[in-house]
Amino acid sequence: MSLILNIDSSVETASICLSDNGIAVQSAENNNHKDHSAWLQPAVKQVLETAGVSLQSLQAIAVSIGPGSYTGLRIGLSTAKGLCYGLKIPLITVNTLEIMAAAITSDEADFVCPMIDARRMEVFTALYKKNLEPILPPCALILQKDTFNDLLVSSKIIFTGNGSDKFQAITTSANAIFKSIHLHASLLVKFSHNRFHAGEFADLAYAEPLYIKDFYTTSAKNPGR
Repeated sequence: MSLILNIDSSVETASICLSDNGIAVQSAENNNHKDHSAWLQPAVKQVLETAGVSLQSLQAIAVSIGPGSYTGLRIGLSTAKGLCYGLKIPLITVNTLEIMAAAITSDEADFVCPMIDARRMEVFTALYKKNLEPILPPCALILQKDTFNDLLVSSKIIFTGNGSDKFQAITTSANAIFKSIHLHASLLVKFSHNRFHAGEFADLAYAEPLYIKDFYTTSAKNPGR
């Protein structure tokens, strides 16, 4: 059994989801990104009360670690760490791009490429096989018309996330497939359940958001090489 509070505030929408033994029980969501900090703690209290669960019953806290919104990531992780310290329970961190990739269940492509909007033509991205094996690790990428062309010549790639619209507007590849997902804390449930039972916990003292600050160090062309 694993009673876990899952938190995501990596993008414009923040959400929490209480899960019990790998099943989502109760959740809440906030669409005002300027209000995430004030919303999160009361939302946790309300979700637990609605589910009839005490704060002390929680066995772990899971949080989306980034990349994403600088402020949002800080809010989510600081809340998660504060709860873990106070309750003396473990912290579980999950890469936001991996969460997004796992949300794509279609078999119509060879790879999945989640994209989070950064600025201008820039995105935070990674490339995964369908089994979530990483091909391109999380990075900041400036999109161009021929980005991923080496792979798109012979492989289909599903692009998703709030940054993929930028690439959809410039790519001409018929092998580029675009799908929408709604990033929500409920998508962490499978990850947090598995990692809890595997004992895969983050270092509570040293866990930091994955900001990916080196915006211009990754080539935008042919990253699949």
